[in-house]
Amino acid sequence: MIPILIADDHGFIRAGVSSVLRGSEFRVVAATAGGEETLDAIATHDPAIVLLDINMPGMNGVQVLETLRARGDKRSVVVLTAELTDRNLLAVMRAGVEGIVSKEGAGDDLIDVLERVHAGQKVIPPELLTRALDLSLHPEGAGPLDRLNPRERRIARLVARGMRNRDIGTEMNIGEGTVKVYLHAMYQKLGIENRTELALLAVNDPDT
Repeated sequence: MIPILIADDHGFIRAGVSSVLRGSEFRVVAATAGGEETLDAIATHDPAIVLLDINMPGMNGVQVLETLRARGDKRSVVVLTAELTDRNLLAVMRAGVEGIVSKEGAGDDLIDVLERVHAGQKVIPPELLTRALDLSLHPEGAGPLDRLNPRERRIARLVARGMRNRDIGTEMNIGEGTVKVYLHAMYQKLGIENRTELALLAVNDPDT
């Protein structure tokens, strides 16, 4: 049997997870409701996997994971959460979380995730990996045009000034058709559809 600790401040979640795991190869050796209590229980029961909620009173799940890693504890940690803020997602990824499971789908996915994590795999939903990568490349506080290269940013500034493609081309010594190509690429990068949206982004960019 594989020893597992469940940390969640809601009793019905702890009971529900225990029920899901009943009859599997995983044995619940402890169930805790707070961060400090969780760290004490890990030291006492030495679980192979910690199933960790993010939002707990006192020390939250992110702090528990970071504390474990700071101590050199590399045991597997799987986050069980209803939602992850951008900050918490980046924090658990940087701390080396092995798996993330949504509480909504935990009944169907939990045992599979735990088995794969125990086998040495990382099990992070693709959409969360993509989101974490995007946040890492474009951190909070970055300007809305930071995805653009210097020439594209200059075009955006000229669009914000109300200039037409022909005038932009003249200003930058490039053809009108080239301006259109640039604009299309910029719309793709920024996830927008037209020059009005681009102008609004440019106006709100601190470097424009």
